[in-house]
Amino acid sequence: MNKLVTLSVKCPHCDHTLMDEEHLIHERPSIRINIVTKKDRGILWLCSVYGCYDHNSNLEIENGELVEFFCPHCNKSLLRDIECKICGAPMVGMNIKAGGKVNVCSRKGCENHYVVFEDLAGAINKFYHELGTSG
Repeated sequence: MNKLVTLSVKCPHCDHTLMDEEHLIHERPSIRINIVTKKDRGILWLCSVYGCYDHNSNLEIENGELVEFFCPHCNKSLLRDIECKICGAPMVGMNIKAGGKVNVCSRKGCENHYVVFEDLAGAINKFYHELGTSG
């Protein structure tokens, strides 16, 4: 049986959770992030299941558009000085509560994302045994 791994993430600046228990995607808490597009400011909710690209927003975002991401608590930018290896856009970084970091592309429609662990053995153990849920 495949395990769906739900990531619980927090801001790399203020350490506050980015999880939104009230806005569910696939019956799981979403990741809430403030965004700025070329036209407006709003909110983006990302699916917290690793590998799922589903999301909701209160804004219309054009395919291919670069989006700025900010913590909804400290309002600091979540953009990292790392370029997407697929499209060249800045990557968005969040810390995983169980350890490690997740990076996602800031371009609407690019599906590049990856997880980085500092203590690989310990993080993988937590990642699969504590965060994974059957589904």
